[in-house]
Parts: sequence; C-alpha cells; structure tokens
Amino acid sequence: MTGPQAWATTTHVWAHPVDREHLEAIRANPTRYADGVTHLVLEVLAYAAEEAEARGRAGRCDVVVHDDGSISVTDDGRGTETRRDEQGRVVRKPVMATRDVRFFEQGAPRLADGLPRHGMSVVAALSTWLRHTNHRGEGSWTQEYRHGVPAQELREAEPTGGTGTTVHFLPDPGFGLAGELDATLLTDLWLDVRLRREG
Repeated sequence: MTGPQAWATTTHVWAHPVDREHLEAIRANPTRYADGVTHLVLEVLAYAAEEAEARGRAGRCDVVVHDDGSISVTDDGRGTETRRDEQGRVVRKPVMATRDVRFFEQGAPRLADGLPRHGMSVVAALSTWLRHTNHRGEGSWTQEYRHGVPAQELREAEPTGGTGTTVHFLPDPGFGLAGELDATLLTDLWLDVRLRREG
C-alpha cells in the first residue's frame, strides 16, 4: 500500500492536505473568487453535477438555507474519495483546504452566475466555519474547517445507509458575501436541485 506522496494528482494534491498560502490569497481578494452566497453554492453543486455526469445519471441535491444564515448542500453521489495510507489511516482527498489544480489557470469554466469556477476551497476560505461530511461504501467521515483551515482531525461519522456528501457552511459576512441566494441559478442538466428555507 502506498501513501499520499505517491498518489497521482487528478484534481487535488493528496500529499499536501492544507495550503495556507492559497487560502490566504482567497481571503485577501474575495471578490476575485465569489461575489455572493450564490456563487459559493454553485461551487459546491459543480462537484455533484460533475460526478452525476460521469456516472451517466441525474443526481439529486438538497440545498437548505438555515435560520442562522448557514447553507447546507447534500448530494447523493459516491461521497468524497477516501483512501488508506501505509498505516491504515483514512485520508480524504483534500478538496476543502487546497486548490483544485484544474481551475486556477486561465480558461476555467464559468458557472451559472457567469463567474469562473475555482473549486471548493473558495467556499471553505470564505466561510466562518464549514463542516464536510461524506458517506461512502466503506465508511463515513466528517471534519470542520475555520476559514478553510481544519479545526479538527477527520472523524468517523454516523452512517446513513447510503452514500453522498454534505457541505454545511456559514458564509463570512466580513467578505461581503451576505445576501439572498438566487434560486433561479441553481439548475443543472445533471442535477435535480431542491431548495428550501428553514422557518
């Protein structure tokens, strides 16, 4: 069994679970990466849509706007990829705290709001807190982040009997990201997106 140093990079570099310089660059110039909460939700939905398309079937996503201003996005995909290192420890692909290598060059695809896609690290960096929970066939795990930096180790989560990912985050109003979620933009060929608001 080989470890993260030897694992091939597809979207993220397994060997570097936290890229503080990258996260700080996003926070230093937030409007370059997002102009509001709608873009943050679109960044999360893009991963679910990508996976649904790869599997050749429509996916389902539930988007919930909570009373505290936080937003959760839950999909029914395979769950964020996890592997085991040489010691048998679970390692999750570092999608929150590192850059997606596909989208930080010129020519990144644009999302429904017209802004370029940059990846999940934008959501994490611009959120006061973010909880990432994923359910896979081999287990379930969760981790919390503060402005993109892990606030705890990866921990086992209660299984649901299915697979999928939930990204629950509170956009930091200090970055000018408060505002209404534009439901008209939350559509995708490969996703059935269902939006609801608490209260």
